[in-house]
Amino acid sequence: MPKALLFTLLFALLLPGWAQAQRTEGDRAGASGLYEAEVPVGSQADAARQSGFARALAQVLGKLSGDGSVTERPGVARELRRAGDFVEGYDYRQDEGRSAAGSPTYTTVLVVRFREEDVNAIAGALGLPVWPEPRPKPVLWLAIDDGSGPRLVAVQQNNVARPVLDRAVERGFRLGLPGGSAAERAAVGAIWRGDTAAISRLSARYRPPMQLIGKLYRADGGWKADWTFVDDGRVLDSWSFADPLARRVIASGADGAADALVKRYAKAGAVGEPALERVVITGINSAGDYVRLAAWLQSTSVVRGIRPLRATPNSIELELDLLTGLAGFRRVLDESVLVESGANIEGAPAEFHLR
Repeated sequence: MPKALLFTLLFALLLPGWAQAQRTEGDRAGASGLYEAEVPVGSQADAARQSGFARALAQVLGKLSGDGSVTERPGVARELRRAGDFVEGYDYRQDEGRSAAGSPTYTTVLVVRFREEDVNAIAGALGLPVWPEPRPKPVLWLAIDDGSGPRLVAVQQNNVARPVLDRAVERGFRLGLPGGSAAERAAVGAIWRGDTAAISRLSARYRPPMQLIGKLYRADGGWKADWTFVDDGRVLDSWSFADPLARRVIASGADGAADALVKRYAKAGAVGEPALERVVITGINSAGDYVRLAAWLQSTSVVRGIRPLRATPNSIELELDLLTGLAGFRRVLDESVLVESGANIEGAPAEFHLR
């Protein structure tokens, strides 16, 4: 049996659930775009679908910003609760695989497409960083020692690298694999001893000149990987990750690479800072109008608090605690509910009209 095939088959046994994850690029239903995501769901029932929409939007915001912890940012959780409002379309896919015992398994996957303008508005209003496109496709130089000596994972063994390749897509970029020439296979020693300069020289034929270099080996009853991310010959970051499951350790390379890329290339959202702002709302002719206004304000992710200041016939003055100031508030205005008055003047409270 050829060594490369033997390596692939042996390592497959080290990845619980490996069989379920195998899909060719042609088999994938389409969470390839920046505003698309796919998430497993328990059924096609409405409750499961709405939960799936929220997880899918979290994934899309993570890809757009490059922030793996985007759900922890202020205002994001509120937007996730109404993720269904931003869906352009969705489909289901059944993924078939086999369990460790050999019996068939089936996973329902929800593939969601969000409206680009809505997602961009959320990012703008909340001041999320934006990782501009086009994005680089670094080369993954991964060497694995499963007990029989280190070997290079090349394009012919792409299934072994599937956890890190898929995780990179979830983080908003893609990784390439070396072709696996004799010279590249021989470079496994340079990977193992951390010779990033040698790998950079060998990788010169690929573009862009970025490399994610990792070595995976057994440690403390589980697996450990040492990673280095190199951009044009410069080491941007190095890190290690250990876990009982090899697939989690392999996937950890994509997270570190994404963090390094975002730190260097993502741009902070160009909106205002948190602020208390006085505003005047006209068109308040009844208690019902005020209730409708308050309900809309409370549903808006940039409004953190509301304090009534003064009421007059047909209007009310409020103090709003705004996550990204008036600039962010203006980004989320729903013109079917609230519009800005054309009579606003500098130095006076901003005026809006309830429709």
